[in-house]
Formats: sequence, structure tokens, C-alpha cells
Amino acid sequence: MTSEVVEDEFEFYSKAEKYWKDVPATVDGMLGGYGHISSIDINSSRKFLQRFLRDGPNRTGTTRALDCGAGIGRITKRLLLPLFKTVDMVDVTEDFLTKAKSYLGEEGRRVRNYFCCGLQDFSPEPNSYDVIWIQWVIGHLTDNHLSDFLKRCRAGLRPNGIVVIKDNMAQEGVIMDDVDSSVCRDLDVVRKIIRRAGLHLLAEERQENFPDEIYHVYTFAMR
Repeated sequence: MTSEVVEDEFEFYSKAEKYWKDVPATVDGMLGGYGHISSIDINSSRKFLQRFLRDGPNRTGTTRALDCGAGIGRITKRLLLPLFKTVDMVDVTEDFLTKAKSYLGEEGRRVRNYFCCGLQDFSPEPNSYDVIWIQWVIGHLTDNHLSDFLKRCRAGLRPNGIVVIKDNMAQEGVIMDDVDSSVCRDLDVVRKIIRRAGLHLLAEERQENFPDEIYHVYTFAMR
């Protein structure tokens, strides 16, 4: 539980904002010095996502996606824009969203909105998104704020839409990282928060071929 490791909620959020303001607006900056894993990450995410986009009665649409904790648009550029007609991006760091406009190139014209906002304060437009992609950012939310945000994401989905979380998982419990002011939760804690938000888990997958020294990374699809 984050309530056991986050002593001051205001400080938890403001310290994280300050940390990201000093991070270079590059792929390597977005990935904490692990820029070389970006292609492995994107390729796995694409395979995971495409199983929901294939033909079938409950097929997820490809009209509009939302990239949460989007940074400079690494996922928007390489995963979402090739698969969706339009994408919206949300990130707490204004400099990253400014950089995104040049980083995304010509295809960036299909990004409709750049929302500069922390996810604890962000509400996706109801009934608007086929996919809401949330990667490497849930650690910056308290349990209550994450649960509430996921409830708002649920309301933001179009018919057959899905919410996807991809993030680090701790071996046990909740671990605080004082450097970037984030937490890392274990699988059981994350699953409990997903259930608390009224979402149903459709698929869960562990990322392969990442460096041994980093946390295990899991991807969840839910609606």
C-alpha cells in the first residue's frame, strides 16, 4: 500500500514533477538511460496490442488512442500512430510535450491534443478512446489516485475499448524510490487496484528480453 511508504502526498507529487523537469527530453531520458531497450519494448507491445485489434465480434477499434505519461511521444510515435487514426498525449512535463511536436515529425499532425497534466488530475473524455495506454507512470500515483484514475479511464473507453498498463513490478509489497519519487508495486497489489477500479483483466504478460538488473515488467489489458 502506498499509504505505508508515502508520508506526504503533496511532496510525493511535487518532488516527482521537479525530477522530470531535469530529465533530458530524449528517448534515453524517457527510459532512464535504457534507451537501447526501446525497440524490444515497442515490438512486444505491438504484438500484445494487435491481438485485440484483430477481426472478431469484440474487436477493439483503431480510431483514437490516449498515451498517458507520454513524455516526448516515444510510444505515440512508434506504437500508437502506426495503428490508430488519431492519438492524444498527456504528460505532467510541458518541455516533453513541446519536444514531442518536433520528435513526432509529419505523423504528429494526427496528434489531436497535448494535455499537460498529472494523471491524478486528468479525466479522459468519456466514451472517446479505443485504447488508453499507461506505461511506466503508475508508480507516480498513490493507490487511491491510481484507482480513481482507472475508473475515469473506464468511462473514457469506447465500446470494446481497452485500458493497458505496462510497468515495473516489485517482487513483494510496495517499494519507494526516493530519487524520482515513485513507487513500485508487486503484482498482487496492482491486480487489487485494477479490481477496485471496476475493471476486468483480459490479459497479462511478462516482458521478455529486458536486462536482468531491472525490475520485471508486466503488461495488463482490461476493460
